[in-house]
Amino acid sequence: MSDTLLQARQIYKAFGGVQAVTGVDLAIQRGEIFALIGPNGAGKTTTFNVISGTHALDQGEVIFDGHAIHGQAAHRIAALGLVRTFQNLQIFGTLTVLENVMVGRHMHTRTGFVTAALRWPGVRAEERETRARAQAYLKVVGLDGRADEPAGSLPFGQQRLLEIARALAAEPKLLMLDEPAAGLTRPEIDALNSLIRRIQAEGVTIVLVEHDMNLVMGLANRVAVLHYGRKLADGTPAEVQADERVIGAYLGVGWDAAPAYA
Repeated sequence: MSDTLLQARQIYKAFGGVQAVTGVDLAIQRGEIFALIGPNGAGKTTTFNVISGTHALDQGEVIFDGHAIHGQAAHRIAALGLVRTFQNLQIFGTLTVLENVMVGRHMHTRTGFVTAALRWPGVRAEERETRARAQAYLKVVGLDGRADEPAGSLPFGQQRLLEIARALAAEPKLLMLDEPAAGLTRPEIDALNSLIRRIQAEGVTIVLVEHDMNLVMGLANRVAVLHYGRKLADGTPAEVQADERVIGAYLGVGWDAAPAYA
């Protein structure tokens, strides 16, 4: 088994006349936390989108766990174990918190519409298992006490956690988090830091796009920097912080690189 779980090779994506991603190469190792950073408009979320199948790739290839996934639909990529969250929350506000996580289990259930309608014994057993697993994932993110509440009633920070719980319910090999700290308070970011570490400890590889540099530099094993759709640098947090190109283009001269997280 290769140590490289995900490899993107010379990927390109344009929207009209705007080249959003230009010849980016990425290699994500199993079990690591990999961060993708850069100024607004650098192509970070577009890179996420073409890797996860949300947008079609114009050129290049993406290999995940030995499978070529470029050109495949997002749900097929997710079924292989590459699961992502979104910068803009995508929860079902009228469903309960628990039901939102149960939705994330759908690719691991065998029940079709007809058998579900007939309520055969196997269907009921599968539903009980799905409910129990969803409750377990809510416990991981600290929302087990709010399982029966409407998801739309949760504060913003807890909705972020709910989206992560739903992604975990899909049993990812690689979890892609798109700006998970956006809009969170400092205590919520502290809790997010601990949660991401726990997820990694369970063997899940994590890739995140994030603007909170203290979170990124204290959490990531490796960091890649995008600038105008191109990869500017790739290395450990210390290497990236010391790169003069990164300082000039993004971090800024005199930026205090001391991380808030050990």
